[in-house]
Amino acid sequence: MKITADENVNEAVKQLVGAIRNTDAYLEYQRQLARVKEQPELKRQIDDFRIRNFELQTSKDTNFDKIDQFTRENEAFRENPLVSDFLAAELAFCRMMQEIGLYVTDQMRFE
Repeated sequence: MKITADENVNEAVKQLVGAIRNTDAYLEYQRQLARVKEQPELKRQIDDFRIRNFELQTSKDTNFDKIDQFTRENEAFRENPLVSDFLAAELAFCRMMQEIGLYVTDQMRFE
């Protein structure tokens, strides 16, 4: 049986996913997510915060007053240990995934 390049890539991706699932960053993100999900109202607030934060960061209209106001409004919210621990774990996991994507793209000499 001949293995095609596509099958090799599929197998490598499965192995990569398995490796990612065993990283400290992913495991910590899953732990923090489980803690947050125990409090549905807090989870909803975090989701709202993340949506608003994303919208501000990706807006073509960079309004620093709106960003400052958003930061001030959410200072106390982010001081909640459940919130700050979750957001820190999420950020660490996202950065790891971003680094993986950038590495693969770089190695492929994709322009």
